[in-house]
Amino acid sequence: MTDFQTTKPTKLNSTLIIGGGIVGATLALKLLQANLPVTLIDARPALTPEDWQRKFAKRDARVYALSLASIELLKQVGAWQLISQSARKADYYQMQVWQQDGMGELKFADEHSPTLLGSMVEPLVIEHALYQRLYQYQDSDLLTLVSGHKVTQMDWCGQKIGYQITLDNQQCYQGKLLVGADGRGSFVRQQAGIDLAHLDYQQIAICCAIQTEKPHRATARQAMLPTGTLALLPLADITDEDKANPQHWQSVVWTLPKNRALELLQDGDKERLIAQELASASGYELGHIQQIESIASFPLTAQQAERYIADNLVLIGDSAHGVHPLAGQGLNLGMLDVQALFDGLMADYQRSGGKIWGHRQTLQRYERERRPHNSMMMHSFSLINWLFAGDFARLRPVQQLRSVGVHQVSQNKWLMKQLAKKASGV
Repeated sequence: MTDFQTTKPTKLNSTLIIGGGIVGATLALKLLQANLPVTLIDARPALTPEDWQRKFAKRDARVYALSLASIELLKQVGAWQLISQSARKADYYQMQVWQQDGMGELKFADEHSPTLLGSMVEPLVIEHALYQRLYQYQDSDLLTLVSGHKVTQMDWCGQKIGYQITLDNQQCYQGKLLVGADGRGSFVRQQAGIDLAHLDYQQIAICCAIQTEKPHRATARQAMLPTGTLALLPLADITDEDKANPQHWQSVVWTLPKNRALELLQDGDKERLIAQELASASGYELGHIQQIESIASFPLTAQQAERYIADNLVLIGDSAHGVHPLAGQGLNLGMLDVQALFDGLMADYQRSGGKIWGHRQTLQRYERERRPHNSMMMHSFSLINWLFAGDFARLRPVQQLRSVGVHQVSQNKWLMKQLAKKASGV
């Protein structure tokens, strides 16, 4: 039998969020703005102002391609304004997609009236802005913020009470609704007994920051190569030297077969070799690579939780789904989860006069809305990867059909607008 003696008093309609990354923190802020109590548990230690400053001194090769929908959500919680003030974002007004072994090129832009398509922002910059907003609630009874401790036990105490969680320091917390926002290896998902469908692409993505000979001109570029996709994404200019010669730094996400990626990463002169191979793979679209920094890598997989919900429990973001990075939509899908879950929770809360919170029917509507959409996106990205990379993609008939298809799409202005709208999330 569960002992509740060490538990903080349960607050009506309280929410436990496990995972203090971008998705979890954004949901916490949405709930706090609605004057609803939140306990946010982040396993990572809290960063001091000095820690943040030290991390900001270095350019992060990783960026998130934030859609207009994600930007709007960050505006709603007051984080986007702080990101803009930091000058650590790179807006883009054009997207260019081409294939190396065929005709046809996709360009998303309005030549007569440039329109913002999205913004490239380093993960740390987004998190810093979100936590600046969260700290404004520290003296409020609404927010309990726990950092540096992991959840070790989850106990369901019935629909009326919800969950009690126990941390590695033996502290316990209760919440009517438990939200798993704790990433691909989600402890919440595992403890809830939710199965996971998993796909290994047998590919590795090499990430780095590069300074190119030519400026990026606020354009996000992606080359569809037989070995995998190569994305060149604008980075913010962070030093005085950068600002004197702007728009020359890019974030690279380069997908390669595992064996080839490991060859490059394990080479004794990997910086020079990767820079040389990258410039060649891009067809010298931006000229030679003059500097390369922060080389990292990660294996590419896709996954989807068999269910997003259980009694008093829901999964959002990477704990529920993970997609191939070729379209840069992973975080954006998680942010759409946040908006859909919040809207559903608030609709039933207000309709019931504040009596219904995290009811199974509410969570089921969220699952019906988000799981099919996320599944479609996951399978679409897998199909695109399959059509452009690997042995099948190299077959001559496949190359010809693919070239004709890309060319036809590029000539259809209505379809191009629809694709751009889908990517923006609005």
